[in-house]
Amino acid sequence: MARTEMIEAPVKAKGTREMARILIVEDEPNMVAGLRDNFEYEGYEVITAPDGVTGLQRALSEGPDLVILDVMMPRMSGLDVCRRLKAERPAMPIIMLTARGQEVDKVVGLELGADDYVTKPFSIRELLARVKAVLRRVNISSSQLEKYEFGDVKVDVRSCQVSRQGRMLEFSAKEFELLKYFLNHRGETLTRDRLLEDVWGYEHFPTTRTVDTHIVRLRQKIEAKPDEPRFILTVHGTGYKFVG
Repeated sequence: MARTEMIEAPVKAKGTREMARILIVEDEPNMVAGLRDNFEYEGYEVITAPDGVTGLQRALSEGPDLVILDVMMPRMSGLDVCRRLKAERPAMPIIMLTARGQEVDKVVGLELGADDYVTKPFSIRELLARVKAVLRRVNISSSQLEKYEFGDVKVDVRSCQVSRQGRMLEFSAKEFELLKYFLNHRGETLTRDRLLEDVWGYEHFPTTRTVDTHIVRLRQKIEAKPDEPRFILTVHGTGYKFVG
């Protein structure tokens, strides 16, 4: 079936050029060509993959700074690629491309750890802006903190590992991003909307319940008594505060 999205002529944004490497995993040649032209014009290095299996292999072997990943891919779906990639490279940012109306795919992708999504058809200016925003968040977070200890919990940000009493804990990509955000904003009262916007990359999406669900999971892993938390405190009527 023919695709209806339109890729515009390259546009030049204001400001300094980025030199990040972008992996585009997309099976539509015209889409790939248009995205490559625009991102290279902006100063990015671009590598591509025509299917999910190749995309996963290139992401793991070449370590791009960001992956643009279509949901509907041959050989392996974008959701499966996202799941596998976040399991092995939790810190690698992913922006999903979804067709209009694929609401379930958007939510599932976010739960799997995708950092943002863009719905087709889209404006190349919007995609460029989202790429820059995600890279900025990643760069800020990585520059602020490498290792941190609180209570009997140790966090190694560089290796994306968390241990408690010497035992390694299993964290999803989004759970780790949320914990890292708390560590980088110790003592601040953080609203649910701010957490959605800065950690998930959305304003009021999917819902603030998503934040609460992830907080419950974090407390179960790092708190001695999850029902009486010491580190991630609830600020009633506002949000949460990390005091480790």
